[in-house]
Amino acid sequence: MTTWRFLPYQAYSAAENMAIDQAVMELVAEKKVPPTLRFYGWQVPTLSIGYFQKAKKEVNLSYIKEKNLGFVRRMTGGRAVLHDKELTYSVIVPEENPIMPKTVSESYRVISQGLLEGFKALGLNAYLSDPQKTKKEHMSAACFDSPSDYELVIDGKKVAGSAQTRQHGVVLQHGSILMDFDEDLLFSLLVFPSERVRQRLKEQFLQKAVAINRILSHPVSLDEVIQAFYEGFEKGIGVKLEPGELTPEEKERVQARIRERYDSDDWNLRR
Repeated sequence: MTTWRFLPYQAYSAAENMAIDQAVMELVAEKKVPPTLRFYGWQVPTLSIGYFQKAKKEVNLSYIKEKNLGFVRRMTGGRAVLHDKELTYSVIVPEENPIMPKTVSESYRVISQGLLEGFKALGLNAYLSDPQKTKKEHMSAACFDSPSDYELVIDGKKVAGSAQTRQHGVVLQHGSILMDFDEDLLFSLLVFPSERVRQRLKEQFLQKAVAINRILSHPVSLDEVIQAFYEGFEKGIGVKLEPGELTPEEKERVQARIRERYDSDDWNLRR
């Protein structure tokens, strides 16, 4: 059985979280660290946007500043995610790894097996969404508005959202496992043509997204969710997880990427 490094849960700032994912990706590409699964959280509620989103057009930046919330642009695609009441994960593995299929869609399927087993461990009847082409005209800028290929669904509603990039021969997929969410806060952080459109899209969002503790009769703690998905990734992907920590070189890269990219308006507001 293949062994992957596991970086245990810790909450960081928005810039630190994205910088850690990038630093690990770079060191995996350089074959200095093994394939890695990381669990993490956010020190304050944070809006992350996809690489191609237009921050000034789609995001209420003044409200984010007023409320002292976090904001960051990811290096992955997709739409806006409010990171708050969730377990966030990242999987970073070489494309040449025999576990990893060549296509983006099929690699989503493989990684989603780990998520699927995690939900099962919590007693939830989750399943993978079928590959599909989403109709963008019926979506807001929010990520959980509609499932993509092989994302996790319960009763037709999305319960985990993921985004992926491939760079320098390495797959990076990170995503959110929702324990709960604040739909009012999320939709106050996004820009809409009118209040009526905001309300309509928020209602549609609630019909398409769900969270673990809105389904279970007895809410689960973060520690229970971490344990379920730790076991789920081992079982679903077929790997052995070995707890570890960031290397000194990774820590140096993290600080460099924070300065150069994730703590900079040149990056976060570039579009």
